[in-house]
Amino acid sequence: MGQALLKELPKLKECPYFSGEGESENMEFIRGIDMIKEDYDSPERLVKARFNTFFTKYAHEWYIKLRQADGHQSWAWWKTQIINKWANNAWRFKV
Repeated sequence: MGQALLKELPKLKECPYFSGEGESENMEFIRGIDMIKEDYDSPERLVKARFNTFFTKYAHEWYIKLRQADGHQSWAWWKTQIINKWANNAWRFKV
């Protein structure tokens, strides 16, 4: 993946991060990634290439374990995993 392609994405400080600590942080992260993909017309592979940076703290440990166990997966798959792991019952009833 070339540096020119990575420059198409917003700067890292402008990207969403996910630590796994906030009550609704999981959905904010998902919305943020979806918006980057849409607003920058970014291929999924470019966004996923930065996952190692986007996930922090507890979520980073979880991401590394899941990535090692399940390998490359689609963004749709990752969204499902984030929701299954981090969404609480209160959030599910709000939707």
